[in-house]
Amino acid sequence: MPETGEILREQHYGDGKIRSVSYRVWSECRICGKGRWVRGYKNGGIYKDSLCRSCSTRETNRIMIGKIGRHWRGGTTLHNSGYIQVAIEKDSFFFPMLDKQDYILEHRLVMAKHLGRCLQSWEIVHHKNGVKDDNRIENLELTSSRGEHILNHSKGYRDGFQRGFYDGKDKRIKELETRIKELEVSLND
Repeated sequence: MPETGEILREQHYGDGKIRSVSYRVWSECRICGKGRWVRGYKNGGIYKDSLCRSCSTRETNRIMIGKIGRHWRGGTTLHNSGYIQVAIEKDSFFFPMLDKQDYILEHRLVMAKHLGRCLQSWEIVHHKNGVKDDNRIENLELTSSRGEHILNHSKGYRDGFQRGFYDGKDKRIKELETRIKELEVSLND
């Protein structure tokens, strides 16, 4: 194995002639100590910081996390399954509920704040109306088993969603009636 700082001269040919010369320098990563050849100068200096690719990625990601990161958008994002995810501070009471990507599903966070404690991983929060991003506390229900959660879903499909549709329809009709009355009063004035 080469020693740190050892220089390798590379000649690049074109049309049978030497067109350019480049140098490689044996360098070790300053974090993990892994050695590799990197682009360098004739005197043994190197072009870039002496980090290997995996340590460089890890170091960049460590700097870019949270509010100081350039991708920060207020701490909420949409999960692939349609749920809203929330980023929280490391000193938060609910920090133990974080997933592997350092987020908490918002409906779980709302329920935990309502109960005043962290939720266990086996506790399931059910959306009563089936809308995944409707995280009002009156729409959430804590269930203790997957079977109970499945029963809630099938019950919701049987009667709850239709009842919710009709309740919402009546509410919208009342709102429209009040707006019509307001418009009639403003036209008469």
